[in-house]
Amino acid sequence: MPVSANIAQHLPLMAARQPDRAALKVPRGRTTSGDIDYLSLSFTELDAEVEAWAAHLRARGVATGDRTLVMVRQGLPLIAAAFALFKIGAVPVVIDPGMGLKSFLACVARSKPRVLLGIPFAQIISRIARGSFRSVDVRVTASANPLSRRASGVVVKPIAAPVVRAADDLAAILFTSGSTGAPKGVCYEHGMFEAQVRLIRETYSIEPGEIDLPMLPVFALFNPALGMTTVVPEIDPSRPASVDPAKIVQAIQQEQVTNSFGSPTLWGKIADHCLTGNISLPSLRRVLCAGAPVPSTLWEKSHRFLPNGKLHSPYGATEALPVSSISSAEIEPLARAEARPLTDDKPSRPNQELPSDFVGACVGRPVNEIEVKVIAISDDPFATLAETRELPTGQIGEFIVRGPVVTKTYDARPEATTGAKIPDATGGVWHRMGDCGYLDAEGRLWFCGRRAERVITANGTMFTEPCEQAFRPLPGVARCALVGLGSCGSQIPALVVQPSKKLSAREKGLLAAELRERARQHTQTESITQFFFHLNFPVDVRHNAKIHRLTLAKWAATAKAYDLP
Repeated sequence: MPVSANIAQHLPLMAARQPDRAALKVPRGRTTSGDIDYLSLSFTELDAEVEAWAAHLRARGVATGDRTLVMVRQGLPLIAAAFALFKIGAVPVVIDPGMGLKSFLACVARSKPRVLLGIPFAQIISRIARGSFRSVDVRVTASANPLSRRASGVVVKPIAAPVVRAADDLAAILFTSGSTGAPKGVCYEHGMFEAQVRLIRETYSIEPGEIDLPMLPVFALFNPALGMTTVVPEIDPSRPASVDPAKIVQAIQQEQVTNSFGSPTLWGKIADHCLTGNISLPSLRRVLCAGAPVPSTLWEKSHRFLPNGKLHSPYGATEALPVSSISSAEIEPLARAEARPLTDDKPSRPNQELPSDFVGACVGRPVNEIEVKVIAISDDPFATLAETRELPTGQIGEFIVRGPVVTKTYDARPEATTGAKIPDATGGVWHRMGDCGYLDAEGRLWFCGRRAERVITANGTMFTEPCEQAFRPLPGVARCALVGLGSCGSQIPALVVQPSKKLSAREKGLLAAELRERARQHTQTESITQFFFHLNFPVDVRHNAKIHRLTLAKWAATAKAYDLP
């Protein structure tokens, strides 16, 4: 019998290894004493639940290879649905509903699912937007009841083994957030999921029996394979910024959570709550913070509320994760030795090649099995690796990566695949991250900004991260974004600021003067003379951290600026 790479095989293995340990805890209210009341399933019970879902899907005609659009709630429905589909060899299609209805429907139409597995509201949407759902032949309703299949008595014994899948068989289609363009479906193979589980376990020394609180629902899908208990957070995944940090802290303390994943925006709110209330979280061994560069203030605060753990920043993308990682223990010496304080006007560069006062955001060394190169920036596709020009240490270029977690194609988007993938002579594929940065002499990656968001002026190219670092520490600045006005090659650099509170016209003028004074002090920002104020930055729903700078640039093109020579 051939060796199977089906990611679903990890759940029954964990059920045999730790049958009575909790696999999943779903909040369902409060006890009389004020504790969070959880519905708890052991690994054995979760395995049975997944088999019940798989049996129901088979009975409804879902077969191996069927693309299945998954529109269910986070927690048990998402985990059970995904593993049931993996188990029968079907292909989950997961689209972030927060991207907006128009983009969502376009993604549905392009992915052409045969099956819709969704809550009643999703079924209604599919009937209204018939054009986008025309490929759907089978509709399976997922009840709002968190134990929708097991509670109805549909449990099959004995539990069947997962369908055998080869490493290069299509496992799932996961959509990007679309922060710098149209969302794209990323084709994941079973072998890529296997590699992700292996590298995540090795990189962060994760052990079976740990307890995870994932604030991005899709990350909960790794936990059954890693043997971690999933504590579903009390958070609305469609509005993560509205999270109540007190509820997250209560869950961490009550359940003795050891691991958590969330964006810098969410963990910034949690950190402030902890520091205000003099709260520490001693059970946490690690916090994985991704979706945008971790601000220096959060690195500093992490030591005060994580007495026994570390803040980590994994770097990657939907198309390739993880690529690299760095921890708070590594950031501290870098901050002292390489990155100059933001209040110091004397540049301190990692080497003579870097044309910047600021050094970007360090995202660590590549994880095991991942290769990274920096090539000369180009907006054109490359047919072969030989067409690229690799840059030396310290020069800013574009990151390309290769390894077992690097995906090979986008679904039904051949032009996007051509633009983002570079075949090499060995038959492998390099993925263009779309990010600019450089490698230092120690082999660490430094992120300088998205390729699509760089500002190309008559005097050279400006990158978002090094420039924005100059302005973030100013009081009253909640967020800021470098944008380019005008035509590429002769763009005028400008800064858009989201103030920390609503400002009067006089207050805006005073802050604009401070921003201009700060701009004058640094080589890479001295040409910025135009400043805009925007109350609510457009950001991605998934992390509430990635700023849509291209959207801001369009807005700024017709908005009134404070123009200070």
